[in-house]
Amino acid sequence: MLKRPSTNTRPTNIRRIKKPATLTYDGFINALTRTGLGALNPVSYSSYLYQNFTSNYQELLNLYKSHWVVKRIIDVVAGDMLREGYDITSQITPEEENALKNLTRSLRINQKLNEGLCWGRLFGGAGGLIVVKGDEDLSLPLDYDTVELDSFKGILIFDCKNGIYPTGDIIDDIDNIDFGLPEYYNISNDNFHSVKVHHSRIIRFEGRKLPMVERASNNYWGASEIEHIREELAKRDNVSWNISMLTFMANLRVLKLFGLESLQGRANADGISNLQHRIEATNAIMNSNGLLVLGENDEFQSFQYSFAGLGECYDRFMMDISGACEIPVTKLFGRSPAGMNATGESDLTNYYDMIREKQESILRPIYEKLLPIMFLSLFGKVPEDLNFEFNPLESPNDMEKSDLATKKTGNITQVYQAGLISQQTALKELRQMTELTGDFSNITDEEINKAKTEVEQGEGMAIPEGMPMPDEQEELPF
Repeated sequence: MLKRPSTNTRPTNIRRIKKPATLTYDGFINALTRTGLGALNPVSYSSYLYQNFTSNYQELLNLYKSHWVVKRIIDVVAGDMLREGYDITSQITPEEENALKNLTRSLRINQKLNEGLCWGRLFGGAGGLIVVKGDEDLSLPLDYDTVELDSFKGILIFDCKNGIYPTGDIIDDIDNIDFGLPEYYNISNDNFHSVKVHHSRIIRFEGRKLPMVERASNNYWGASEIEHIREELAKRDNVSWNISMLTFMANLRVLKLFGLESLQGRANADGISNLQHRIEATNAIMNSNGLLVLGENDEFQSFQYSFAGLGECYDRFMMDISGACEIPVTKLFGRSPAGMNATGESDLTNYYDMIREKQESILRPIYEKLLPIMFLSLFGKVPEDLNFEFNPLESPNDMEKSDLATKKTGNITQVYQAGLISQQTALKELRQMTELTGDFSNITDEEINKAKTEVEQGEGMAIPEGMPMPDEQEELPF
């Protein structure tokens, strides 16, 4: 009986023929019309060269000092990141919060952080040395247990091109939050020679992020914010200068002299000199009150240059720079929103979203290192639930402030009437609204100290006449 061969078996005497390898393109191309990438057209011959503009310290410095657009690009973002500050969400007293603000103001912490952010954005990186009184060996890790009262003395800022240089040691402890970054830095300036500093004493202001290889070759710093804006900046500057030069040719005057060619051909040096003097004299008296004398066959013409379309062209280059640096045109160049019904609110909303992202990625790690030291220097302890949130960048208008004050006052009144907080706490909450709404600034410390500190059920604070309760209020428009 014959058996049918299994379908899983293959004859052993058949040899596979390998097809020759061919080059495959993943994309559109039409050789006949010369369209698509790889065809014989100008687009196919475009390329992007490797550049490292961040390493050109002198040109970056010159741009910041002399170019107002570059200075705005660097300063505006850094200023807005710090403008509204932060709010401690931990359980601390108003007195402790005021002491923290006073320390920040007296040591000019915001000014130093602004300086570090600016140099980090301009040069690709900067570092801040945390100064603690009594530390002698800066190469040792900063021990929080040794931070005494009134020992924190501020921050010293150095840019990555001139003052702070990472050593070759890299943090290899995977549990360390700075894993993969330099373990030590050499710091030097005019006041002292190079000093080796442990990374726990340094706050980093890193520029635009780079791939690992580029980051390592750049001493573990980032790229300058001007690196990718330079080409757009050069285009805008060239257009601006060309428009400026065109204004000198706005009115071209042409004088046709009869027989000029033959005169130049046979005239000697004295004849040519006399001709030049005649032209100069004619040009000197040419004004609205002057008299122009011409020969019978001479001719004078005036041509006016049209500047139509130059403004729109110039605006396009401004928009390219604005998009490259992520700053709205209205904020970068100080221009009012253009177009019908344009308010610029959507542009500012996108811009504020970008600022919040930078606050979380750049400022938060810095404050998380600074705040424990500041608390130890002020109070000798750090709150167990130490946390903070950045205040919103949008400033409410007068109507929004009024609605917010009404709502918050009603909430405080209701909670006090319910017997959940004391009279003293209610007054403190009302005065704390001053920074946000501007109300209740006249509540004094004496009045707060005289208020009752006990929570009394059923006895509440009198509600001013006409004050709506929270359930009677409408939702706020923001």
